[in-house]
Amino acid sequence: MGLAPEGGDTGGGLTAYIVHHLTHNTKQFSFGAVHMDSWVVALSLGLLASFWLWWYARKATAGVPSKGQAFVELVVEFVDSEVKNTFHGDRRFIAPLALTIFVWVVFMNAMDLLPLDIPSAAVQAIAGEDVAHHTYFRWVPTADINTTFAMSFTVLLLIIFYSIKAKGGWGFTKELFTAPFHAEGTFAKIVLALPNLFLNVVEYLSKPVSLGMRLFGNMYAGELVFMLIAGLFVSWFTFLPGIVFQSMWAIFHILIILLQAYIFMVLTVVYLAMAHEHH
Repeated sequence: MGLAPEGGDTGGGLTAYIVHHLTHNTKQFSFGAVHMDSWVVALSLGLLASFWLWWYARKATAGVPSKGQAFVELVVEFVDSEVKNTFHGDRRFIAPLALTIFVWVVFMNAMDLLPLDIPSAAVQAIAGEDVAHHTYFRWVPTADINTTFAMSFTVLLLIIFYSIKAKGGWGFTKELFTAPFHAEGTFAKIVLALPNLFLNVVEYLSKPVSLGMRLFGNMYAGELVFMLIAGLFVSWFTFLPGIVFQSMWAIFHILIILLQAYIFMVLTVVYLAMAHEHH
């Protein structure tokens, strides 16, 4: 959620304001650049989400639950029912995984509802306007393609693990070269081996790409819309419409936040179910 683009944080108007807020706080390491803001916020929110679930699990009672406990139980039952309807194998790992994904992604997406000028305003209040102008901090981790692809790549590793677990190492390898085009005869199998391998590789890679790009695209677009609406605050004539549009988009964005977390969770479970059950 944006505020008025003003002061040293913008310098060149709305365009500079957007460019500034789309720039990551990057640190260079020997293996490459790391977006420290996305990493720190994602880690902090992951720990916060884990603590939130642990806290209410520890305080759970058999009697009348508190409002907080009732809400957590509602979330857990909702996720568990979704997993039960999709994954028909052993759910002892899948259900907690789905719950972790859903809660964590909701927490990360919800950062988009906070005013994105808070980090710059805090730095400006402490260190001055010049320092704030050169300080970058994006606190919506899911609006960073590195975060969403890291999560989806982990899902890919789980898909491969469950495929090997269900079919065995030889069965998994054999399926790569013999499906989806099944053939009779040695020559036909040899001819179709490479096309089968190509299609299977494309299928496996398309899953993390679709997961990562969908979540990133929606959250990046939502963040950008907040910045564009923030441009209305530069004038008293457009200030009131800006508040109205900002509020309307924030309310609508709550649906996007929850829906994208749900989609990421459900597709992860669906992909793992396909890997576990397909032979």
